[in-house]
Amino acid sequence: MREELKISSGSPFPLGATFDGKGTNFALFSSSAQKVMLCLFDEKGEETQRIVMPEYTNEVFHVYVYGVMPGQRYGYRVFGEYAPERGLRFNHNKLLIDPYAKALTGPIVFHETMLGYRPGSGDLSFDRRNSAPFMPKCIVVDEEEASWKKPETPWEDTIIYESHLKGFTKLMEQIPAEQRGSFAGMAAPEAVDYLKSLGITALELLPVASFFTSGFLTSKGLTNYWGYDPIAFMAPHEPYLSTGRLEEVKTMVRVLHEANIEVILDVVFNHTGEGNHEGPTLSFRGIDNGVYYRLDKNPRYYYDTTGCGASFNVDHPRVLQLVTDSLRYWSETMGVDGFRFDLAVTNARNEHNEFSWRSNFISSLQQDPVLQKVKLIAEPWDLGPDGYKTGYFPAGWGEWNDKYRDTVRRFLKGDEHEASQFASRIAGSSDLYAKQGRRPWSSVNFITAHDGFTLQDLVSYNEKHNEANLEDNRDGTNSNWSWNGGEEGPTENPELKRQRLKRAQSFMTALLLSKGTPMILSGDEVLHTQRGNNNAYCQDNEISWFPWNALTSESQEMLDFVRKLISLRKKASSFHQGTFFTGKYIGRTLMKDVMWVSPEGREMMSDDWNRAASSCLGLMVNLSEKGSINRHYLLIFNATGEVKRWKIPEIKELSWKVLLQTGGGPETEKIFSAREEIEIPSWSVLIMFSDSEIADEFYYFKPSSRPERGSCLPVARHATAQELDGMDFMVYGPLGPVSDSEDLDEC
Repeated sequence: MREELKISSGSPFPLGATFDGKGTNFALFSSSAQKVMLCLFDEKGEETQRIVMPEYTNEVFHVYVYGVMPGQRYGYRVFGEYAPERGLRFNHNKLLIDPYAKALTGPIVFHETMLGYRPGSGDLSFDRRNSAPFMPKCIVVDEEEASWKKPETPWEDTIIYESHLKGFTKLMEQIPAEQRGSFAGMAAPEAVDYLKSLGITALELLPVASFFTSGFLTSKGLTNYWGYDPIAFMAPHEPYLSTGRLEEVKTMVRVLHEANIEVILDVVFNHTGEGNHEGPTLSFRGIDNGVYYRLDKNPRYYYDTTGCGASFNVDHPRVLQLVTDSLRYWSETMGVDGFRFDLAVTNARNEHNEFSWRSNFISSLQQDPVLQKVKLIAEPWDLGPDGYKTGYFPAGWGEWNDKYRDTVRRFLKGDEHEASQFASRIAGSSDLYAKQGRRPWSSVNFITAHDGFTLQDLVSYNEKHNEANLEDNRDGTNSNWSWNGGEEGPTENPELKRQRLKRAQSFMTALLLSKGTPMILSGDEVLHTQRGNNNAYCQDNEISWFPWNALTSESQEMLDFVRKLISLRKKASSFHQGTFFTGKYIGRTLMKDVMWVSPEGREMMSDDWNRAASSCLGLMVNLSEKGSINRHYLLIFNATGEVKRWKIPEIKELSWKVLLQTGGGPETEKIFSAREEIEIPSWSVLIMFSDSEIADEFYYFKPSSRPERGSCLPVARHATAQELDGMDFMVYGPLGPVSDSEDLDEC
């Protein structure tokens, strides 16, 4: 121990370690602790000083220590009663991480001294071993707020790319080896140029805050790759810092912003790495167990809606303060643009453990002057009672739409009776989101994500293959809605490989040309496989890493196709307008903004939707632009193993050209006209385009017989209902009858 440092009482605000140029103020909240000791360490990890925090104000222990500079290592020992049966788990033998720590000296990996109880004796026993030698230390930092301009991409123009920070660049040989798998690696020109060339607008990173690797994994030689066991919400995971400096994070964000790419972080506030009552004492449990976690009726145990052992008690004001302070720190100091909240329903449960869109959590974020400006995305479910809440978050929130994922998977693998649901999903899921002023972008559409099959595995495997996780293939979902095409796993069959490529491209076409916010899983654009593993949370290896060293000709073909789709989405505002389709007529063209078209080239009727074999569907999107030009897109989905003949819709004024076809269909300059038939290959999507001027005309005739369309008498486009009063007529639009005379005013 060195000589006593000069101290004063300091301030209870702000929480954490705050450097002011002369020294550092330390402040730690605990409503039940009897005493808190600040422990200082040298660069070797040796404990050099213990300071009893002398003041306790508003349930905050605080002290100011003169001469403590940025870079100082520290931690806390918190004294109090150890009575698990009453929810008290204080153990001053355990060095604790500051909930407000901005940096740690290393990763947090399980050691049995981290347990508050004696191993083998149950959690009611008390362990007196010192955990400090095995714990990372907090670091005092002095950070300035980000000062550069953010992209501020509108929600409706957003295209999200979900990626793992380490996995994306770990095998990227073009960048220096020491930077691969780090924030610096993601900021490397080669990485940024690739993302920019792809055309995405937002990079969503799996958790990058400090997380814990449990003994369950270390005993098997595995690791917590995904990072969903946080222990310090504001501190970047130390192994991701190639330089060891926080500036590396800000550099990554700034460089991506210069490329007009936003950064969204996956954040976990529903549970922590401390787990259940048999988990380690790393921070929150030893600081104020009954505040930071929701306790069960028997307070020895935890109320858990996460499946991870315990629910973080975000409903408590001090815990909510930690969460919002953390979000503001990442937004203002690190410059990030948004957050995806893991198991967000747990965060939004009230004091009765019931979900409420008026919960303290949601209300705080919506009124916060900083956080109301960033993108907020909910994973709208948890494992608790009434925990499935897709469509229930309020205006301003995006939501992962699993109904979209499952419906598109089922339809495009040929399942029957899915057409109507498929139509609803790719049109923006208005049944879920057209309320409370919400817009189509509220639906974050995805077909694959980090949790589940990759796109290549979705078309290559019928069953999960998680043997590498060493849990006897029991982990991971069994509801994958996948199909291998007739052969499980890798194949050398050229026809099957071609079929799988077409199906993968069809999935991507649906995703990128749907209303809503598309989210692409990193690696899907190059057909990355996880060898059938649909729960690769512990695979920090080539199963999970982006396959830069294993790209094939099929990978390049898929990549080129995805780039074309993203470019098309950006150019065709029909697919990313900020409003829902209405199914109503646009302008005076008597064409609806969206029409579903049958193989016969006519608008779908109820009988068409009820067909048993309904895996073929056409979608016509019409956009009335300023001036006299109207843009039209025709998407034809053939989710069957047969070639289908399709009649071009009977609109004689329109001529159509093929824009894109899955599976690398033959390029053609042919112009297709009304009623002409076209062949749609099996498992394919055809995208056609028409850009022409259509006369805004009504047609009328005696209802006793329908004359040929060409012999109908046109009514002047500005004719009024009064001018037609008394006539016996029907009104026809391009695809058939629209209205009778009584409804003409609406037309």
